[in-house]
Amino acid sequence: MPRPRPHALIPAFSLALALAGAGFAHAADTTKPYRFAFGPAKAPAGYTAVGDSAYDAGRGYGFEAGTQPGGSAPYYFSVDLPEGNYNVTITLGDDKAPATTTVKAELRRLMLENVQTAPGQTVTRTFTVNVRTPLIPAANGVEAGQVKLKVPRETVQEAWAWDPCLTLEFNGAHPAVRSIEIVPASVPTLFLLGDSTVCDQPSEPYNSWGQMLPRFFKPGIAVANHGESGETYRDALGRRRTDKILSALKPGDMVVMQFGHNDQKQIKDGKGGPFTTYKAEIKTHVDAVRARGGLPVIVSPMERRRFEDGKLVPTLVDYAEAARQSAKELNVPFIDLNAMSRTLYTALGPDGSVPAFAEPQPGKLDNTHHSPYGSYELAKSIVLGLQQAKLPAARFVVDDFRFDPAHPDPVASFTVPPSPTVTRERPLGDEANK
Repeated sequence: MPRPRPHALIPAFSLALALAGAGFAHAADTTKPYRFAFGPAKAPAGYTAVGDSAYDAGRGYGFEAGTQPGGSAPYYFSVDLPEGNYNVTITLGDDKAPATTTVKAELRRLMLENVQTAPGQTVTRTFTVNVRTPLIPAANGVEAGQVKLKVPRETVQEAWAWDPCLTLEFNGAHPAVRSIEIVPASVPTLFLLGDSTVCDQPSEPYNSWGQMLPRFFKPGIAVANHGESGETYRDALGRRRTDKILSALKPGDMVVMQFGHNDQKQIKDGKGGPFTTYKAEIKTHVDAVRARGGLPVIVSPMERRRFEDGKLVPTLVDYAEAARQSAKELNVPFIDLNAMSRTLYTALGPDGSVPAFAEPQPGKLDNTHHSPYGSYELAKSIVLGLQQAKLPAARFVVDDFRFDPAHPDPVASFTVPPSPTVTRERPLGDEANK
């Protein structure tokens, strides 16, 4: 299992040193392209030959420990980059053998899915990716500081989502990479804010729709996932995740927000409810995003898998209704993921829906958190919602996109290769509804 690089643990540094860019002088240029050539052939002019170089902080790039290209095993390549959005252009193919390559970024964000090349064939694809750190600059009226990361979850298991470094996972049946070009990109950003069903889950068998979402966009828009397991709108404010987004927000950027599962605990604790504090916290987020020229989008929380006598039993009706009411009252775009998830699960049925949810141990199904297949279908639901609401991000949706939650993709057709990291540890939050 790949381990975090020492510089990944930014909270261990002092804020002053981190703001000064200590240890990352080689990544200070935010305008130059980064070009790398793979394989034994001589690198073209302007490209750095990677060879079998392991990642080294002084060098600023290389393969992660224990991974190397060649054969059918997944491997990871990392390059130090300043925070921001980047267009990544990858040339794929093998001179002597057929290859199938899937590319994931940072924490298993699906960027390219099963790109096939014949022997001697090359294919070039481009995607847009976001790199971020926990540091919050004083910008857009936000006070400087840093996100309050969860220790050790975000500082160890999820460190790759927060370090000043782009990590690419090459996976599939004989993944074959010839070259990579990374160029800073001034593009709109689609920020995500949510809980464990949205965030970048670090390990199989867990996955979230936010991780699958980039696969359905053309280059030209970046998906920046700021969700985290176990959280609510209130937590996003308290841990400064909202401030982090606001500090980076540009006019026209979108902030897509989905909470609800963990908010239910506030009722039990006597600290709020769907039609009081939940709606008030939605309004706080909407007002803050709008004040900075952004476009807030409210998403109702998807259902859990709970069937009785063959019929789906809703568990989040009040939070879905509160989200709907908030969107109407605040005149905000709304994606009814709750309704689409009910349609999806019902179409799959009690047995057919099982593969859509994570199974961390044989026979122990997690009826809240999703498998890669389930999150893939929910990401498609989000994309459909963006299209139906005629939101700006919809113009970046890939040309061949088609989806109807009443007719989900057969699980047998899902072929995204699993990442090598595996856990039996359940994501944080929602403990009462396993």
